[in-house]
Amino acid sequence: MKQFLHKYKHAWILSYALVYLVWFFYLEQTVTTNYHVIHVRLDDYIPFCEYFIVPYLLWFLYVSVTVLFLFFTNKEEYYRLCIYLFSGMTISLIICTFFHNGTDFRPALDPDKNIFSKAVASLYATDTPTNVFPSIHVYNSICVHVAVMRSSLLKKHPAIQHGSFVLMVLICMATVFLKQHSVVDVFGGCMMAYILYFVIYGYRYADARKKAPTKVAG
Repeated sequence: MKQFLHKYKHAWILSYALVYLVWFFYLEQTVTTNYHVIHVRLDDYIPFCEYFIVPYLLWFLYVSVTVLFLFFTNKEEYYRLCIYLFSGMTISLIICTFFHNGTDFRPALDPDKNIFSKAVASLYATDTPTNVFPSIHVYNSICVHVAVMRSSLLKKHPAIQHGSFVLMVLICMATVFLKQHSVVDVFGGCMMAYILYFVIYGYRYADARKKAPTKVAG
């Protein structure tokens, strides 16, 4: 047991989940009225589609399996992914704390229509239409795909990388087709992932370029 705990002591960083959940549920309970409604015209052109509940829920598996895979296979890549995820999640919570926001376009549902509609109705019942900007579903999906693409082990498995890309895109689409988020929230999640990517990973490319031998012509 001692050896096991020593070997996997890098699990400590996952305790951030407790901080995030307490903070998030506090916002869910307190931000219920007087919030800024995020709604643009483009949102009205996107149809509701209950079938997108499948990739939306797969997000939980996508994130947790990737974190666990790196946890057991590559400590450095695991730490980088965790820092990437948790940095954006914290920024999102700070934004929602000081800029109360939400949506107003959830459709009326018939839970008896099919199993997918029933699942969406359950989602709506447990997840309020507030604290939506930027979208954490979008942000975390991009973070995980970046980690998959950069994984030294998964580079040998292009099928997994291609599958990761497809799932990432479907999850991002699901946020708007389920009317969970505005396209503004999706854009915010993408921009945050783009900016923080260079904070967490970007400098390594610059270092690699400096160290790379220059080709002499002739």
